[in-house]
Formats: sequence, C-alpha cells, structure tokens
Amino acid sequence: MSSEAEKAQAAASAADTGAPTIFDKIIAKQIPAQIIYEDEQALAFRDISPQGPVHFLVIPKVRNGLTQLSKAKEEHKPLLGHLLYVAAQVAKQEGLSQGYRVAINDGPNGCQSVYHLHLHIIGGRQMSWPPG
Repeated sequence: MSSEAEKAQAAASAADTGAPTIFDKIIAKQIPAQIIYEDEQALAFRDISPQGPVHFLVIPKVRNGLTQLSKAKEEHKPLLGHLLYVAAQVAKQEGLSQGYRVAINDGPNGCQSVYHLHLHIIGGRQMSWPPG
C-alpha cells in the first residue's frame, strides 16, 4: 500500500472516534485560517492548497456524526441545505458569477483526507470534465 493510501486509510479508521479534526481546531480558532464567512452553523475559509484561482471550503461548525456525506441522516437535511446555500452565497461574494464546482470527497476511494464533512468550492477558471 502506498503512503498516500496508508494515510487515507488511517484517517478513515480514526473518523468516528470523536477526536478533533483540523477543522475542529480551525473552528475553535486554535489553528489560523483565512475565514471568509461564518454564521452559527457554518464556516467558510480558503483552502491551503488551492486547485484554482478561487478555492474555499464550507464546513459545519458542529460535526454531529457528519464525518462523511455517506453518513448523513434525515436529521442532517437542514444543515446540508444550509451548507449548499452558504457555498452559493460565498461564491457570489468571491466573484464566481461565471460558475464554479462544488465537490465533496467521501471515503478513501473518494480521496477524503479530513473526516469532517466539507464542501470544496473551486472556480475562477474553466473546469474540465470528467474530473478525476
């Protein structure tokens, strides 16, 4: 197994332990981040390794078991809708009127590295299809 695959598997194994993620530390202001939006439920901040001219993340401030999209339950529906709404509003704020991509990585095969649900919003350039 490659070291990237090993890291992904280790992160997946620790996902539901309740241990704080890097995102929990950003929410608690223990780790600096370029925060561009915050409300009671969500936080948006610039990605530290941008994949486009504009790349930010939108995360729930309370995980509540939402380590992956595949772990979403009926009770998460209002929060999931709010996260998408925040993504759209911040994309407008960031000048992405020509469009953008919203991506959610889920699990090791989905290239998820932080097990705290997060939306990647990438824009400012022409995207290609298929992604991958």
